[in-house]
Amino acid sequence: MEANIHLTHPEEHLKSSALLTDIVIGMSDGLTVPFALAAGLSGAAIGSNIVVIAGIAEICAGSIAMGLGGYLAGKTEQDHYTSEVKREYHEVENLRYREIEETKEFFANIGLSPALQTQATEEIAQDKDRWVDFMMKYELGLEKPDPKRATKSALNIGLSYIAGGIIPLSPYFFITNSTEALKISVVATLICLFVFGYFKSKVTGVPALAGALRVTLIGAMAAAAAFGVAKFFQVH
Repeated sequence: MEANIHLTHPEEHLKSSALLTDIVIGMSDGLTVPFALAAGLSGAAIGSNIVVIAGIAEICAGSIAMGLGGYLAGKTEQDHYTSEVKREYHEVENLRYREIEETKEFFANIGLSPALQTQATEEIAQDKDRWVDFMMKYELGLEKPDPKRATKSALNIGLSYIAGGIIPLSPYFFITNSTEALKISVVATLICLFVFGYFKSKVTGVPALAGALRVTLIGAMAAAAAFGVAKFFQVH
């Protein structure tokens, strides 16, 4: 019972990490781009209704683009794994001596004696499928990807982008003056950027506070730049 729990836990952890990564990436980007767009349009003194229309159009386009990027990344990972599996089967069938030596080398690297290296290699080599799985994992360091990963990633990132993009736009639904709506949008969006920057940094393994500040600063700079450019062209 305890062994089964130990074996299944890492798989669930990896699935949760993949989902969390998709959500954080989608929402952090969804927060930044519509925020900058809304700020730029507000700087041009455009009414809130126009900001909402433009923002929704951008969210639709951005979510599709981000989702497609996630799908292609997942599909590339799956295609790479499939290609490597075919190559390993070819080597097991046609370059058996070399694969035996590589398997023995692995066991030597983890400290097995020559006799145990030979015995373990002979045991694994009796089952071609098991041998290939072993080489994929320990020679190439590749885990079999979820066949539905590409589609899941596309949906997770795309929907998260939409959820993130609604936050900076939400004040414009209720406040007709875009400049006043921008003030609320700035506060809400920067708080959300800090939170998601924090979790994004946790996921990617960088210092959480520094990562959160960096994501927040990037979002603020993008919005400030868009607002400044709009004001400049409005004056000139």
